[in-house]
Amino acid sequence: MADELLVSRVRSYSSGVPGRALNQARTNHFVIDSSHQPEAVSTIESFLAGISACGVTLIERAARDADIPLRHIEVSIEGIRLASQSNAFKAVNMRFQMAGVSRQQAEQLLDAYRDG
Repeated sequence: MADELLVSRVRSYSSGVPGRALNQARTNHFVIDSSHQPEAVSTIESFLAGISACGVTLIERAARDADIPLRHIEVSIEGIRLASQSNAFKAVNMRFQMAGVSRQQAEQLLDAYRDG
């Protein structure tokens, strides 16, 4: 059986304000600013939020599938870039905090995330 493709679409367009984009994902509309002096969520912050949100939802699903009693999960992420080379990350650090699970169960869930 062939793999089924999942397609996600987002549309971004100019807002008339330099450095600010209007965006649409399905019926959701939101503003994203460039990473230099943002007022709204920045491009970098929205990118990092997508990664950390994946961490939350993938681990929640893995816990449910493995019948692990995860009560709460929080994922913090930081992207570190040089100001002179802001288009590339020097490092990305993630921290996972889980409640309701043993250390061994947490490690099992982190392995499921890494294998994703």
